[in-house]
Amino acid sequence: MENFKLSGFNFELVRVAIVDDHTAVAEGFESIINGSGVAGVIGKAFSVAGCMELLAQSKVDLLLLDISLADGNGIDLFLQIKPLYPDLKVIALTCHSEISIIKRALEVGFSGYIRKNSTAADIIEGIRAVASGELFLCKETQRLLQEPDCQKLLLSRREDELLRLIVSGKSNIEIADSMKLGYETIKSYRKRLMLKLNTSNTAELVRVAIEENLV
Repeated sequence: MENFKLSGFNFELVRVAIVDDHTAVAEGFESIINGSGVAGVIGKAFSVAGCMELLAQSKVDLLLLDISLADGNGIDLFLQIKPLYPDLKVIALTCHSEISIIKRALEVGFSGYIRKNSTAADIIEGIRAVASGELFLCKETQRLLQEPDCQKLLLSRREDELLRLIVSGKSNIEIADSMKLGYETIKSYRKRLMLKLNTSNTAELVRVAIEENLV
């Protein structure tokens, strides 16, 4: 798969780039945006490296950025690109609904947060609002932030089990055996857990788990 693909648009609408490691998903959003009359997609990237290449080779007004990528996470990528492209507006377009991830994205400076299950109208409304300098949160994200327990860090049963095994010093192979799951599945769960707890390595993950009384 190519790291990125330029679409060759030449227009005066909002110039949008999409970064998502699922080609079909990126193409689906591209179709929605190109039919809106508000914006057009000038390129798509499928990895962290591809995003950097795309931004270097084209003028982008607004970036739709997935939080989870195969070779990294969107929040870390945002922190890399924002100093290089200070005028670039970035919307998280993601499946993640965890309060900790939403808050982290907003804290570092994302201009919007849209769930992938949002309607086409919501996506276009978000692009229009953010391009105009506003902050945009899809309806589901707004609802989640208004819930009474939104301050709590909630882990699923599997996440809780995984975290306890990590803190106990188990390797991924040992954890896979204990949880009766595949090695690659454990790697994926571990990556998601680190993102949720805003940590970049095992030592940080263990520290946060202990400090937040999660184990």
